[in-house]
Amino acid sequence: MAAKGPLAGVRVLDFGWAWAGPYGCTLLAFLGAEVIKIEGHRRPDYSRRMSMTTGQAFDNLDQSTVFNDMNLNKLGLAVDLTRPRGVALVKDLVSISDVVMGNMRPGTMEKLGLGYEELRRIKPDIIMCWSSAAGGTGPYRGYVGYAPTFALLGGISHLTRYPDTPPTLLSGSIDARSGTTFGLAALLALNYRLRTGQGQFVDLSSTEAIAVFSGHAILDYAMNGRIEGPIGNEDEAMAPHNVYPCKDADTWITIAVATEEEWRQLVQALGDPAWAQDDRFADGYGRWSHRQELDRHLEAWTRQRTDYEAMAALQGAGVAAVPSLDNRKLYEDPHTRSREVFTRLRHPAIGERIVMGPPWKLATTPAQVIRPAPLLGQHTGYVLQELLGLPEPAAEELRAEGVVYEPEVAVPPA
Repeated sequence: MAAKGPLAGVRVLDFGWAWAGPYGCTLLAFLGAEVIKIEGHRRPDYSRRMSMTTGQAFDNLDQSTVFNDMNLNKLGLAVDLTRPRGVALVKDLVSISDVVMGNMRPGTMEKLGLGYEELRRIKPDIIMCWSSAAGGTGPYRGYVGYAPTFALLGGISHLTRYPDTPPTLLSGSIDARSGTTFGLAALLALNYRLRTGQGQFVDLSSTEAIAVFSGHAILDYAMNGRIEGPIGNEDEAMAPHNVYPCKDADTWITIAVATEEEWRQLVQALGDPAWAQDDRFADGYGRWSHRQELDRHLEAWTRQRTDYEAMAALQGAGVAAVPSLDNRKLYEDPHTRSREVFTRLRHPAIGERIVMGPPWKLATTPAQVIRPAPLLGQHTGYVLQELLGLPEPAAEELRAEGVVYEPEVAVPPA
């Protein structure tokens, strides 16, 4: 039997869509919250149909690997929120829940009769966390956006590109960052309620969640009128600071040197080459001013070694260096294996999957993966009868009228 996590006893209603919202709720599910994914069976989560990042389409609504990865540990309720009885059912569920979360356009829940003021009337200490492209107030509140939009408006697409390339099209990793902020916001609200007994409405802008990574550039413009340009993998002060090709095709290693001590350690690891005694590299400013020449010397060294050979030599000398790993190498990496970053999990529709586990290690209340993402409507019966206490005839009536959906063979919660 799985150990209880730190959020055991907390119930979250997840109206999330695509990646950012669902991932934030999944983080809470990792911590032991009972997270109920609420979808319309006529309008299910978009990621059940296809992946916007890869363009991959899926054969049916229960075979999406992307949906599974973003919705681990959750239960699934399929309910038609265009029907008054569907809305009434959700209101009953709100009355026994702690947090309501979602990431659709501002005003969506109000149109359904499920806005914060209505939810607070039902349960005064309810927490509602809502994420949208640019937040629920201000001139951009109506903007619809996905990860590339957040990255562009937040400035990070401009800063992370190379000087001679267009802005970087960032997608999935941006959703994960926004979703992480989203999950943290819910944790903070739960902590506040624990101390005060009060719920609250949290209005999150995904663009602002990403703009924090551009904070230095925003302040530089606000205070000095300077517009920072892209620097690729370089740094504004450190040198060397770049990604260097290794012996095998398309393998790379990152190297960063921040102090004089680290520079001496790097030179020692390289075998005290004569070029390192050049007066141009005598101090940090000189190395930065001549960083292109410095990079050429380092590249000549890294090209003679595999990425892991270079890492071992440099880390052994106290230099920050790590390979740039693709998906397979991440899975096979000794460190990620030791930290149990990945785990295997069997999904009833797509079979065994390798998924990323929780990003934390907790000693007595472990965060853990306990079940795959739900099939569409998989736990509708559990919600209706065990949580809401509806007798079977009433539940069957809701199914017959199409207010709720449940697959013919339902799998009970793990």
